[in-house]
Amino acid sequence: MLKIRLKRFGRKKQPSYRIIVIDSRKPRDGRAIEEIGFYNPIINKSSINLIQAKKRICQGAQITKKVQQIINQIKKENQ
Repeated sequence: MLKIRLKRFGRKKQPSYRIIVIDSRKPRDGRAIEEIGFYNPIINKSSINLIQAKKRICQGAQITKKVQQIINQIKKENQ
């Protein structure tokens, strides 16, 4: 089963995240199938390729709660 979730990188107490598509059995920071965006909680900046995300969702990928919040926020900003 595929999941769209966050992958952490960055320094201690300065997290940054990549939004990735990965097998649900892999570890959080494991090798991703595809990177579709990023999220920086410190400056509250995010970007995601909504076309790739929609394609993966149609293929059966599940989205985590935080990634769903990020997608909703981006959609709201683009309206």
